[in-house]
Amino acid sequence: MPLPRNLYAGYPSTVVYGEKVAGKTKGKKPRNHLIWGDWITVNGKEGDWWQVAARGTDGWVHEDSVQEERVLEVNFIDVGQGDGCHIVTPKDRHILIDAGAESNMYRFLRWRFRGFKKTFTFESAIITHPDKDHYGGFRRIFEEPKVKIDTVYHNGIVERVAAKRNARLGPRPRDPGNKVFYLTGLCPDLGSLKALVGQAAKRGKKRYPNLMHMAATEGRVQDMRMLSAEDGHLPGYDPAKPLTIQVLGPVGEPDPAGKPRLRWFKDVGKTKNGHSVILKLVYDKVTCLLGGDLNTESEDYLLEHYTGLAQPPKSAEDETMTVSIARHVFECDCAKACHHGSPHFRNIFLRAVNAAATVVSSGDEESYAHPRPDALGALGKYGRGSRPLIFSTELARSTKDSIKQPHLLRQDLVKKAKAIDAASTSADKDKALKRYKDALRQLERSVARYGMINLRSDGEKVLIAQKLEKQRSAGARWDIHLLEPGPDGRLRSPGPH
Repeated sequence: MPLPRNLYAGYPSTVVYGEKVAGKTKGKKPRNHLIWGDWITVNGKEGDWWQVAARGTDGWVHEDSVQEERVLEVNFIDVGQGDGCHIVTPKDRHILIDAGAESNMYRFLRWRFRGFKKTFTFESAIITHPDKDHYGGFRRIFEEPKVKIDTVYHNGIVERVAAKRNARLGPRPRDPGNKVFYLTGLCPDLGSLKALVGQAAKRGKKRYPNLMHMAATEGRVQDMRMLSAEDGHLPGYDPAKPLTIQVLGPVGEPDPAGKPRLRWFKDVGKTKNGHSVILKLVYDKVTCLLGGDLNTESEDYLLEHYTGLAQPPKSAEDETMTVSIARHVFECDCAKACHHGSPHFRNIFLRAVNAAATVVSSGDEESYAHPRPDALGALGKYGRGSRPLIFSTELARSTKDSIKQPHLLRQDLVKKAKAIDAASTSADKDKALKRYKDALRQLERSVARYGMINLRSDGEKVLIAQKLEKQRSAGARWDIHLLEPGPDGRLRSPGPH
């Protein structure tokens, strides 16, 4: 019988040993520690031990510690201040949701896909809303000649040059019927997007329309379109599929002619953030909510839209009813905290989400002090179970003393690049180039290794893991937490693994 080409690490983790041993007992030389779902290349088999290569290590794993089925991966990348998520479906389809402000997402993807030596196609890239800490990192990805993307989805809002700040998102006429202001200059499809960003005067020096223009015209992106609750589900992930991705926002309110429009939320920033693309992943019995940068105004609006009840509630009874109805829409097992743990949230919305585990994506060198103390307190208070989990890419980020912090690595990389140009001989240039490539690989490892929150699921249970700041041994490199069904069948944390 031919050997399988690959296997996957078993639940909850697998140790790679330097030698095979009798039975299932530990070997003398653990070489690596894999988390559930990690890819394992098979090189051979002797008895009940597989000879493998995994995460840069050759060794042996016991047959009872691996599996043939792939799990769902949701990787929350440490992009600094901002959001960046990489999803790998059990069918090996890849989805990007936001990419931070700078190059960390690109560095992670280069590491994951072996420097893009071969062309790789992402099924979709989703820009939840046009704030730089969500879209800026896509520039390096869109520029990469070995990356193709089938569809780029966005929330339809595209900034443009305008004399007045409130006109930067396009026209916002007032509806004579309900006296509400609406954005009407949206870009629902590729044609309308090209018509807008194709005008140099409209783009000016603004980053977002220039980014969208590059993506729309350089040939590596096949389609670009607006994604909203009216679509129901991300194309290809409808309820008939094992993995469903429901689109909960932005919620549009078409005009009488059926043209798309979005409600105005007080100012430019609140409107962009409030109409973030909101996704709910449902994989069998496991759910995950990705809420962009929702704020109090948009949470009120969404709760009112999905429950039919006025917000904020006017009584305790109204609040209880709102939560009860809203949980049918927003309740989940795992959630990405809205707006990096900002204070602009409603307790009632967190009660509706009722997550057993929440991931906060935030970074250093920002003026908002995210995640805010009250946000962390509320996430714990309104989380599910007696021990709800809160993860943070910023808190998880760590390096060994021998590895520089990522921002210092970037500075070092710039210096080494200048040294290549300054080299006077071909031998010196070759040495400088080698030092540059070594520094680049170190930066990519730093981004991929530290700060990322790894979520894995088979649709029945969930593993969430982060790298230990200092490994206990070669066989203990991960801080692992599990969500497993409780007596009522709902996922809860039983405590650290």
